[in-house]
Amino acid sequence: MRLDKFLKVSRLIKRRTVAKEVAEKGRISVNGTVAKPGTNVKEGDELIIKFGQKTVTARIDRLEENARKEVATEMYTILKEERKEEEE
Repeated sequence: MRLDKFLKVSRLIKRRTVAKEVAEKGRISVNGTVAKPGTNVKEGDELIIKFGQKTVTARIDRLEENARKEVATEMYTILKEERKEEEE
């Protein structure tokens, strides 16, 4: 499954266009490698997503073409969530 589609279906990022933009800016890595929107992801891959002041590390547990809101959170496990403090 494409990275941008996984992010949308799993609801880690709400819209596919936003997921695509974030990936194009080099803010997403899959297994330690900077990923493009079309990068194929599989179960067991580790994602690191940088959103502004927050960095989320997640593991892909399941791939679904379509997922209801209740099922979407079962598609991944959050391994780490860090908030970068602004320096004064």
